[in-house]
Amino acid sequence: MDVVGSHDPVLVALSILIAIAASYTALDLAGRIPGAAGAAKAGWLIIAAIVLGGGIWSMHFVAMLALYPGLPVSYDIGLTALSLVIAIVVTGLAFLCTSHPHVTRRRVMAAGIFMGLGIVAMHYAGMAAMRAQAETVNDWRYALAATAVAIVASTAAIWLALRHHSLGERIVGSVALGCGISCMHYIAMFGVSFVVNENRLSPDVAPGIGNVDIVIAVSAATFVILAAALMAAMYDRRSSLLAEREAQMWREGEERYRLLYRRTPLPLHSLNDEGRIEQVSDTWLELLGYRRDDVIGRRLTDFMTAESARQRNEEHWPRLLDVGELREAEYKLVARDGRILDCILSAVAEKDEQGHLVKTLCGLIDVTDRRQAEEALRQAQKLEAVGQLTGGIAHDFNNLLAVILGNLELARKRAPTDPRLVTLIDNTMQAAQRGAALTQRMLAFARRQDLNPEPVDVPELVLGMADLLQRSIGPGVRIETRFPLGLPKARVDANQLELALLNLVVNARDAMPDGGAVTIAARENTIAATESEEEGGELRPGRYFCLSITDTGTGMDTETLVHAAEPFFTTKGVGKGTGLGLAMVHGLAAQSGGRLKLTSQPGKGTCATIYLPVADCIAGASPEVGAESGTETGSEGGGARILVVDDDPLVLSATAAMLEDLGYGVCEASSGPEALVILDREGPFDAVLTDQAMPGMTGVQLAAAIRERQPELPIVLGTGYAELPADAGTGMLRLGKPFGREALHRAISTAMRRTPANVVNLSSRLR
Repeated sequence: MDVVGSHDPVLVALSILIAIAASYTALDLAGRIPGAAGAAKAGWLIIAAIVLGGGIWSMHFVAMLALYPGLPVSYDIGLTALSLVIAIVVTGLAFLCTSHPHVTRRRVMAAGIFMGLGIVAMHYAGMAAMRAQAETVNDWRYALAATAVAIVASTAAIWLALRHHSLGERIVGSVALGCGISCMHYIAMFGVSFVVNENRLSPDVAPGIGNVDIVIAVSAATFVILAAALMAAMYDRRSSLLAEREAQMWREGEERYRLLYRRTPLPLHSLNDEGRIEQVSDTWLELLGYRRDDVIGRRLTDFMTAESARQRNEEHWPRLLDVGELREAEYKLVARDGRILDCILSAVAEKDEQGHLVKTLCGLIDVTDRRQAEEALRQAQKLEAVGQLTGGIAHDFNNLLAVILGNLELARKRAPTDPRLVTLIDNTMQAAQRGAALTQRMLAFARRQDLNPEPVDVPELVLGMADLLQRSIGPGVRIETRFPLGLPKARVDANQLELALLNLVVNARDAMPDGGAVTIAARENTIAATESEEEGGELRPGRYFCLSITDTGTGMDTETLVHAAEPFFTTKGVGKGTGLGLAMVHGLAAQSGGRLKLTSQPGKGTCATIYLPVADCIAGASPEVGAESGTETGSEGGGARILVVDDDPLVLSATAAMLEDLGYGVCEASSGPEALVILDREGPFDAVLTDQAMPGMTGVQLAAAIRERQPELPIVLGTGYAELPADAGTGMLRLGKPFGREALHRAISTAMRRTPANVVNLSSRLR
């Protein structure tokens, strides 16, 4: 006889509720397994297995109690306990299978199948524990359906446990899983029927756990497990909230740090333990011109020159690892546009407890402008020192040439009419004059040559010497001029500017062995105060006339360009150049109140630009008398008395000899104090010719002392220097060294002619 049981709806609802609650708690606990380690991981796995396995077991027996087959029922203690163990073990093994850091779909599917089959085994073990006066018959179709539902529900549970889900997702998943487990049970129960054998009926069933006991045990176990699990979950949730809050604060702090790091006005960067860039500030990126994606993850040495990278790898990085810091290491960094930047880097290393490098915090200082200014200052100081040396040598050489030229002129005048001897003297005089021209170039570089600055129409001057320039460079090079209308006049010595222009054009020709073009152009330029500071103060603020000579020749590299204006520096072969051409142009421009600026690139030619003050910007200069003076030569000395003062006995002797040959009466003094004594004791004199550079008392100081005694006495200052002290009297007549017989006569005649008309020379009256 078949017995069909009925179900208590209250107990059915309770079984489903137990399944849902167990599913929620187990999912919450199992979700912590992947992120834990060691004992914590094992603890979460065991608790999750007990909760989910125990919940499924409790749901099963509560559902069994909901079944009322109409017969007395009891449960075997051993099989009942075995069903609980099966549920917990298979659930724990499934969670263990998926606790690997890298869980694949195959692992999830395998764990789901294993757990589903274990739940089915637990179900039928629990069914086997039931004792009743009837035979239990299971329909295999319902058993298969229940097994499928168990596998699907188990797979879903494991998948949900591995996800980082929200509270809403966890509730929905728990309801689905709990309903799935309950559905599995009731599908299996629908396939169960009880067959009663009337001949074997007995009033009692086999001894075991009764319904009341099973209800108490299941309910107590279920609620104890759920309560403990929920308390653990609440505690863990609180810890998780605190950890999340701490992590959020850490992330916010990290974000603030990154924001501060990026927006700091300093060029900062940090490196990892391999020397690769982790963070850079915006200022660092602006300095080198790169984007953030271009530098993150790359080595710092990728942005250095080869020599700086070698120094970094072989010297500084080992020192940083050893000492823990690096102070003011100098590197050359390559910007995105190819510029080379001089930078100073300081770094501090951060290490862990074991002493291993974690990261390196670094800062850069761009010293490119400072280095350029220092180099410009060193170059200026070097040129100044070379100029002083050159000027001193030229001055002394001028004295020697003055002696040689003066004596040669006297010797030629007194030489017998031997043509061969006259020729030898003339050749010697030409050699001495060439030496004098060489010293003039040296003095030009030293800014100590005698100049006669005046307003010059530069375009007219250039056009006037066009034929000379073309003959000097030959037919293979063409000259082009570009002069806009309305250019002002430049204040410069016209003769020296012609010589400078000729030197530059010849240099341009030598740089174009295969021919080419030389462009002579001019423009007006106004230098502001800021531009003057950027140029290192070489040019004062104001208006300048810019004369440029540009060629299409081979050009110069950076190293050659640095030394191009130094005296005696030349790239030409031996005997093909003195190396004074550009030095002379440099000195002329500087002495005239301007500068020479050279720009060049290999293969792209050279441009030399002379900055000269505009004529209306500078006052006039003191009058000078030289070999090229236009003053007419007067008659011979006529017995006028001249006091000659010079500390060099050779120069003194040669000058006195030329004056005596001109018919002057000469008295010699080797110093300023001696000259004053002679003036007081042996006067009067018609004029005084004195050297400037003398020890004890200079020529200017001697002139001042003479004017206190005899204000009307003419004084001629013989010097090879253009620059005189600030106390030099205005209008003082100067005679440039070396000078010849005729130049000396013109200077003395001019000085005496400039004597005021109401002054009568006593020496003339006495004669």
